[in-house]
Amino acid sequence: MRPFWIEQALFNDGDLAPALQGEHSADVCIVGGGFTGLWTAIQTKLQAPELDIVILESDLCGAGASGRNGGCLLTWSAKFLTLHRLFGEDEAVRLVKASEAAVGHIGDFCRAHGIDAEFRQDGTLYTATSQAQIGTLDPMMQALEARGIHSYQSLPAHEVASRSGSARNLAGVFSPIAATVHPGKLVRGLRRVALAMGIRIHERTPMLDFSPDQPVMVRTPSGTVRAKKLVLAMNAWMASAFAQFERTIAIVSSDMIITEKCPDLLKTIGLDNGVSVLDSRTFVYYYRSTVDGRLMLGKGGNTFAWGGRMARVFDERSPYEAELTRALHSFFPALGNTPITASWNGPSDRSVTGFPFFGRFNGAPHIYYGFGYSGNGVGPTYMGGQILSSLVLDQDNAWTRSKLTSGPLGHFPPEPLRFMGSIVVRNAIRRKELAEDEDRQPWLADRMLSKLASAAGKADKA
Repeated sequence: MRPFWIEQALFNDGDLAPALQGEHSADVCIVGGGFTGLWTAIQTKLQAPELDIVILESDLCGAGASGRNGGCLLTWSAKFLTLHRLFGEDEAVRLVKASEAAVGHIGDFCRAHGIDAEFRQDGTLYTATSQAQIGTLDPMMQALEARGIHSYQSLPAHEVASRSGSARNLAGVFSPIAATVHPGKLVRGLRRVALAMGIRIHERTPMLDFSPDQPVMVRTPSGTVRAKKLVLAMNAWMASAFAQFERTIAIVSSDMIITEKCPDLLKTIGLDNGVSVLDSRTFVYYYRSTVDGRLMLGKGGNTFAWGGRMARVFDERSPYEAELTRALHSFFPALGNTPITASWNGPSDRSVTGFPFFGRFNGAPHIYYGFGYSGNGVGPTYMGGQILSSLVLDQDNAWTRSKLTSGPLGHFPPEPLRFMGSIVVRNAIRRKELAEDEDRQPWLADRMLSKLASAAGKADKA
């Protein structure tokens, strides 16, 4: 099955780029036709129009994570404390500013190129849905304010409930620097622009292997591409394709449901704009409305994959549909009789740090990669395109000098420890947050185990 967003997008843009046939050459070959691959190709072509660029996509552009996320275009500001710990003061500030600028850049690009991605920059609300969550974002906000990069404001409880559409949200902070998009329409729009720029795209063309020589030879089922430079933009699929990356990410689902159209109900509860709402759990509940009057709700941290392999369930309806529906009705009792149109899930490539990493494949100066967006890739993939295009063009700039280009900054334990540990920690988090929901004191063991997954949250918390 196709997830809801990409299925909708294909109604108006269902043409298929031809699969690669025969022998070809290019200046740059990009493997992966999602946000990372397309932004890299577009930003490279804008700076060097003379380059011949080809994209190889194993399915359809956007069929992976780019077409099955929640469409919440967030920044890295809420993770400033982690950025500071990993990269130092100056780089952390620069990355926050760059992530905030990416929101505007994506909106500007859509307007300039006529991409109807339903871009709405109406901000984001980070909320507390239990007493235990209240105040947990204070250290993050104080750190941002001390550096003059503070876009958040605390809201009184009644305004949080009003803006979020739900009395379940007890407290919250708002930032105007965030947006929501229709991810399927965005990725297919980027594909259209790339083709118009002269970038060659071949869908239904999986890479079988490549030679590391210069130029590289990329082999597909029915053809080859000889290229001076190669970019691997396969995201969660990198772990199963290359043994050296198997322990750099944990592959875990994010599961979503979306309702039938109910614009009048959404207007009544106050959710007729593009604000995104996220609570302060480790594996957050997140929701937003759509332009056509639906409500999407999702939750991360559910199904874990073994050994970096893609589980079949990632391409099926969400096995957590009933749980998500109960959560939807808990947030919005008024939607109790509104049918669910679809549910879906998909693989999220969670790194040890919670941030993507980039580098040169096996140290080769002409082969590059980037992945590990950890469930927050809609905006940061634009930055990924900035990084990878800078590497491809041999530029010496803040992106190529960033520690983000130093490869993975940590590894998970080998199997079966990673899989078993993931389940143990996930279940501890579930018990801890259930206790907090019920105003009970969580077990000490669950509190301690939950700290092991601090990087998984959307925001740094006390």
